[in-house]
Amino acid sequence: MPSPSVRTTLAIPTDLLQATDVLVSQGKANSRNEFIAQALKHELASLKRAEIDESLAEMAQQQDYQTEVLKIDSEFAIASWEALELGENNP
Repeated sequence: MPSPSVRTTLAIPTDLLQATDVLVSQGKANSRNEFIAQALKHELASLKRAEIDESLAEMAQQQDYQTEVLKIDSEFAIASWEALELGENNP
């Protein structure tokens, strides 16, 4: 279910509007509104991914996190080896 729309006004550079209109005329978007909404979704998702990546990078530097990862890895080592052997025996 699409989220409700709100009418707003944007001031954007002329060249961006012209490029958008070209894409709309080529059928690559149904309208300016759709194109701009998709561009905003894409940018917001990109920023969210960058935020998550930054958090993961910070975690990777924490000694407590590294210790926990090594502990978990050692606990699953036998199961991982068994899974690998089963996979090799069942091509």
